[in-house]
Amino acid sequence: MITKPLFLYNTATRSKEQFTLPEGVPEVRLYACGPTVYHYAHIGNLRTYLFEDLLRRSLEYFGFKVRHVVNITDVGHLTSDEDEGEDKMEMGAERTGKSVWEVADFYTKRFQEDLKLLNVLTPTIWCKATDHIKEQIALIKKLEEKGYTYRTSDGIYFDSLKFPRYADFARIDINGLKSGARIDQGEKRFSTDFALWKFSPKDRKRAMEWDSPWGVGFPGWHVECSAMSMAHLGETLDIHCGGTDHIRVHHTNEIAQSECATGKQFARFWMHGEFLRESNLDKMSKSSGDFLTLEVLIKKGFDPIAYRLFSLTSHYRNYLNFSWEAMENAKISLTALRRRVEPFIGVDGEAKSVDAHEWSLKFREYIADDLNSSAALGVLNLMLADSSLENGEKAALIREFDSVLGLNLLKRVEMPKHSADEIAKVEAFIEERNAARVAKNWAESDRLRDVLLTLGVVIKDSKDGTSWEWK
Repeated sequence: MITKPLFLYNTATRSKEQFTLPEGVPEVRLYACGPTVYHYAHIGNLRTYLFEDLLRRSLEYFGFKVRHVVNITDVGHLTSDEDEGEDKMEMGAERTGKSVWEVADFYTKRFQEDLKLLNVLTPTIWCKATDHIKEQIALIKKLEEKGYTYRTSDGIYFDSLKFPRYADFARIDINGLKSGARIDQGEKRFSTDFALWKFSPKDRKRAMEWDSPWGVGFPGWHVECSAMSMAHLGETLDIHCGGTDHIRVHHTNEIAQSECATGKQFARFWMHGEFLRESNLDKMSKSSGDFLTLEVLIKKGFDPIAYRLFSLTSHYRNYLNFSWEAMENAKISLTALRRRVEPFIGVDGEAKSVDAHEWSLKFREYIADDLNSSAALGVLNLMLADSSLENGEKAALIREFDSVLGLNLLKRVEMPKHSADEIAKVEAFIEERNAARVAKNWAESDRLRDVLLTLGVVIKDSKDGTSWEWK
């Protein structure tokens, strides 16, 4: 079967590029920045992992074998995301009254449980920062031997101006930073320099600290990902993922330290998921102490898969605006989709016909276009309405499409009766469509017909008006 090759948006080049593996490389070396396990993951965090799961599933759909590594940051991530503030793990211990080790263990397990509820595939490797202290020290020593580090009273720092391409990835205006140099950068030689190793305070013992060639202390946040990713995937990764908030500092610093240490390209592709926004906030954040978790959604009666579906309705590089109304719509859409799919659960078959082949091609083409999940969902809904397909073919296509979408569509669940909200929603759409038809706005009429179809509603127009029924 000839299909369009897979194209992915590469943050490094700001363009879509065809994804292939270098000759002789047997599997995709995929690294995703994992959580700092000092608190619950909020649903904005989880959106990033849903995007990365869509990426992994799509790579496998296109025939690639994937070695997927996700780290657990359990030390060294300071509250400023740079080199100042309290270690987030110690902050979590103070908030909960537990030890940092207990905090890390508790929130790691809760994070992994959230991923299971969202039907996110388990990474090939989970790796913890505290299990890779030796690798981090070795990387810092290598940078020191090559002349990229300097010492201050509070740690060992990377000299960013010695890496000529430091500004390239995030499009940083280094000259502008120089002309407006900060007066509060302390002993750092330049504002973009960053800590590789931080010394423990002299007046107290930290809960997490280790001996090193430079003194007792702990690793900087940025060095962790470089050391762990290279330990498990080699010196050049095929894809490195994270949220867009990582571009300016964390990933820029990873590139600098990794490429200076090895002399090789650190990652061929960089992919970033955009923020989930709530109300008038730019992004969902834990800083206020009041944020939405998956557990909150569940307590409010939402299936976690409804949140997965909600996330799939927007492209991973676009902002996604959260509201309770949007979640209600996702809940209704998921129920409608499950009702339409239910007759095909347990049905055997293959997608052999020309029509079935065309549906498969359409789906693949949208996924091939930088994981266009919303358009791919549209293909699924339209395919289910195609009366020319046999039941076995539809069942086979549902399995195929859901291997990418991850909605567990062929898992039998108890279906509720049609709610008053569902019926009211259908009637509102019917009323809008009737108004569009009166205005002879046929494009809007067709769009609303397709929306109703996704809700599992079939409409019939006659001289007596429009009637509808659940399909």
